[in-house]
Amino acid sequence: MTSTVRYDGALRTTCTHLQSGSSFETDAPVDNNGLGERFSPTDLLATSLATCMATVMGIKARSMGFDLDGLSVDTEKIMKAEPRRVGGIRLTFHIPDALRDLDARSKAILIQTGNTCPVAQSLHPDIEVQVDWGAWS
Repeated sequence: MTSTVRYDGALRTTCTHLQSGSSFETDAPVDNNGLGERFSPTDLLATSLATCMATVMGIKARSMGFDLDGLSVDTEKIMKAEPRRVGGIRLTFHIPDALRDLDARSKAILIQTGNTCPVAQSLHPDIEVQVDWGAWS
């Protein structure tokens, strides 16, 4: 098993990662009867894409002899109705100054690595993903 999820009432859950014991709570979003005080399940879906892309890019960068320390990704989730679902994810990468002048080949390798991460490959094709690579565009 990967994790356990306990429903705590009041539209909240506690999620525990079994290998490490680390945990976090979720809350329903304000527009779906919750308080919006924690990540919602759909927030986690969008955030999973950003973390997966950054992680595999970090692995690739390490194998290329450098690191991506300081890279950040702004994540926006776009909801659709009928049925209620995530319809889009917008990601904006903020590239650290030390990596802005990376050679074109390395940038292309890292972008391809991010775009083909396991979460990206697992998303339904109806979810529109837009990525702004910032300084690497």
